[in-house]
Amino acid sequence: MINPYGAMTDRLQAHAEPLTSSSVRHVTITQQVYTEPPITVGHRRAATIALGLWAGLIVVAFGWGAVLLSHDALHLDAFPPLHGHLRLQTWQLIPALVAGVGVILALPAATARLSWRPLLLAAWLATLGWTVALALSDGVSQLAAPFAARNEYLPVLPAMGDRPLSWLRSFTGELLAYPTHVKGHPPLPDLILWALDRVGARGPGPAAALAIAVGASAVVAVAVTVRSVAGEELARRALPYLVLGPWAISVATSMDALFLGVAAWGTALLALASHRTAQQGMAPASLAGVLLGSLPYLSYGLVPFAAIPFVVLLVARPATRVLIGAVLGAVSVAALFAAGGFWWPDGVSATRIAWELDAGALRPYTFFLIGNLAVLGLITGPAVAAAVPRIRSLPRPVALLGAAALLGMIVLDLSGYTRGEVQRIWIPYAVWFVPVAAALPKGRTRAWLAAQVGVGLLLQATLQAPW
Repeated sequence: MINPYGAMTDRLQAHAEPLTSSSVRHVTITQQVYTEPPITVGHRRAATIALGLWAGLIVVAFGWGAVLLSHDALHLDAFPPLHGHLRLQTWQLIPALVAGVGVILALPAATARLSWRPLLLAAWLATLGWTVALALSDGVSQLAAPFAARNEYLPVLPAMGDRPLSWLRSFTGELLAYPTHVKGHPPLPDLILWALDRVGARGPGPAAALAIAVGASAVVAVAVTVRSVAGEELARRALPYLVLGPWAISVATSMDALFLGVAAWGTALLALASHRTAQQGMAPASLAGVLLGSLPYLSYGLVPFAAIPFVVLLVARPATRVLIGAVLGAVSVAALFAAGGFWWPDGVSATRIAWELDAGALRPYTFFLIGNLAVLGLITGPAVAAAVPRIRSLPRPVALLGAAALLGMIVLDLSGYTRGEVQRIWIPYAVWFVPVAAALPKGRTRAWLAAQVGVGLLLQATLQAPW
């Protein structure tokens, strides 16, 4: 068996601070070693059943959606439970196919040979390549087009002008006059794009580049978190599945990709801070608090995400000062918005009214209660479904992270406020369920990655999404 962290001295040197008698007790070094369970007839049978249930749920959801369409019971979704229109691409997907095959051939070997930091860089670049290659099936000119749509965030920038604080104070009162995505979210996404515009990065191109780069980096953040709480061996096994997840279809280009990256890095920084001394952990913990505290101001649907960093705290048990730093960072975000004139509960109330007035409330609750779960199955892929029966073989923290992500999505699903469009709305959660695939047999990694790529290509080939 291999020690996933190597010698303890390597980790201590990375902190670049000598240990004292008062700080040693605050340093927790995860040294779990994962032993792959043997493949038995029972495991094969369980995986087959799980895949059958996965496929059955998808077939039922799409069949049900087709029936609703035929009875004119759906008006917003032409390809339910997915949001978008049915189409068929063929040769346009050649770049994505090449990118996917390239990653399948190269990344599993890289996870065994590269040292940790170069591997993370390679994983980020591979995610960028796979994500952009998928989006390029619609043409280079369309890569940033979603950000230019009239129902997106950029059209509200003229209303902000040179007075963002004045705009922020009036945000709730003027909400119904704004584009659809602005009405459905808190004001922070608009403020980020306003700041981008003010530094000279104007228009949909820079906005799309920011969303793609930050969204793709979530793969690195999740791997860093898994390494911190469950060991490097598990993180290395999970990386290829993270890179080639079908959820990538919503990274280029949706603002939710930015939410994905912010949420993932907030959690990763909290995990890193939890394994440092009280003094060393204060800075990353405070930054983690700021990032995690910004989530409710990026999307109201990110409130249940708190279950995921809670798992990190539960497992890592950080020093009290680290926890205080994270809490203060989160509270500072809420304080700044309140001081700027935006009261979060009022924003929630106004958005709920806008949602009830919008056609989104006309989507059938029961159908999307089931259909959303089918879409979750699609964006996480068959590899994750097949791995679920082997989840007990994984270290407890990985299973808990997946359970927390699933809990967050179930809460949103039951609330009825995420009826459809979850192929983008749920990606900040879905990516945390993907490391479960690390439980699959290592000798079958490339085969399962091929299945993941196949689902991603199928989604891109058949779905014309508005983002």
